Amino acid sequence: MTENKRSPWGAAIGGGIIGAGLTAALIVVAGPKLLGEQMVRDAIVNHPEILVEGSDALRDRQYAPTLSAHRSGIETPFHSSWKGAAKPTATLAYYYDYACGYCRKSNPDIDRLLAEDKDLRVVFHELPILGPASLAASRVALAASKAGKFAAFHDTLTAAGNPTIETIATAAAAAGVPAVPQDVAEQEAALKRNFQVAGQLGATGTPLFIVGDRVINSAVGYGVLKNAIRDARAKSQS
Repeated sequence: MTENKRSPWGAAIGGGIIGAGLTAALIVVAGPKLLGEQMVRDAIVNHPEILVEGSDALRDRQYAPTLSAHRSGIETPFHSSWKGAAKPTATLAYYYDYACGYCRKSNPDIDRLLAEDKDLRVVFHELPILGPASLAASRVALAASKAGKFAAFHDTLTAAGNPTIETIATAAAAAGVPAVPQDVAEQEAALKRNFQVAGQLGATGTPLFIVGDRVINSAVGYGVLKNAIRDARAKSQS
């Protein structure tokens, strides 16, 4: 391949004419063999975000079979463990731990998204990975959820900070449920499912967000979540 034949691709990549997804695919998959080492190097230097986009695309493709197999469970809440639209056009699944500082930072973003988007539903999944206090909080949260009082418990405990005997008791009182966590078969089955799904999606911690075909395992902030919801909605309606 001559330089003249390669130059249209180089101009397209350098000028952003090719879509970001296609550009990322070309560089990550085709790489130097198709485009030439210098061209690939220049594209990465000038547009480093394409590596992230390419990595995201490959990851989403990797997890597509798991998402397809578990879609119903991912988007179906445990009793009242959800907020937002009863008949949503987009669903954001949120796997979290009450002791997770990054989850606490994400909660205001979720509240903002729900306030702005009346067709969004957020499904909350307990993923207590940070110790006994996390597990205790999750078990009481599930009890509150079954009683139809998830939001009262969740919001109160989230506002209180780290789960402790005292903060769990305060949140339980707000929800009108016992503060002592119970080993209930239905709750344990829900926790087991959450751990299985998170593990199959390569989760390394919390928070874990799933919307459409996107798997996001970090506290990415309001903007990234909003865009992911927009893309998932657009794809489902296309």
